Amino acid sequence: MKTRNLFSSALLALSMLALAACGDDTSRVTVKLTDAPGDDFEKAVVTISKVYLKGDGAEGSGEVVLRSEPVTTDLLTLANDTADLVKDAEVPQGTYRELRFVISGAYVQVKEDGVTRVYATDDYEGVPAGVKVDGELQMPSLSTSGLKVKFANDADVEVTSEQTQKVILVDFDVAQSFGKAAGGSGRWVMSPVIKGADLEFSSNVVVTLKAGAGLELPVVGDTQVTLSAFNAVLVNAEGSREPLAFTDANNDGTFEANFKFLIPGAFQVEIEGPAGVSFTTNPGIPASVTATGGAESRADFTLTSVVEL
Repeated sequence: MKTRNLFSSALLALSMLALAACGDDTSRVTVKLTDAPGDDFEKAVVTISKVYLKGDGAEGSGEVVLRSEPVTTDLLTLANDTADLVKDAEVPQGTYRELRFVISGAYVQVKEDGVTRVYATDDYEGVPAGVKVDGELQMPSLSTSGLKVKFANDADVEVTSEQTQKVILVDFDVAQSFGKAAGGSGRWVMSPVIKGADLEFSSNVVVTLKAGAGLELPVVGDTQVTLSAFNAVLVNAEGSREPLAFTDANNDGTFEANFKFLIPGAFQVEIEGPAGVSFTTNPGIPASVTATGGAESRADFTLTSVVEL
């Protein structure tokens, strides 16, 4: 379930830009990267050395390289945001069976038993100078043929003459992509889970929270509890959790958390309260919500009680 400087989900329409320098039999393709983060990760840095489309040889489209210059990014900076991994690559029109990422190295910084540890692939140059590597991050052979991006129903990538520009959203699920190796070896394993969709079919989920009529929020210690101390949490089908703070954007007493750039699918919505209180909501939590392509979904909650523990 979600990057900000190097690469850049609310309802977004795909902006069809009229671009010059595109031939009659080519279109522009942009690939935007986003991320569903994991709870215990402090950093998840990967180097993507190549991005390419793999076509049907019978159609003569072959392999079309979208990016061959290595780029390194911390995926956790992409939560609820996107960044341009590929920008306006000129691609022959046709049907492509696969979009693939070649990943040459990575490291994760995680909190284990209250201690921060770093796990990296062999001789990974992306580890900052002076940072101690505590263990190995194993990585399957992603540096050769690369990793296939999964589209719904294993769909092909269509680049057609009707599209002046095609924008593909790619979600790199950190929580599902990195995990401890079995057997107590202390190593971590990278088995990336990457999903794709056309940006025009991406979704967003808006979660709202307001206080019920007459509800008084308690004071815990010396701090007055407010709705801004609560978080909405979006949980995807694989169990990855993305927390997002509520804000009163419209100054009307209804607080909102907007999860953007979502690959369509089923989600659970939870509410996290501040330390030192218990609370109830209407409807109860968790609540189910389905994010559908190109549409906004909502989950609206009212606080019915908040008491100090």
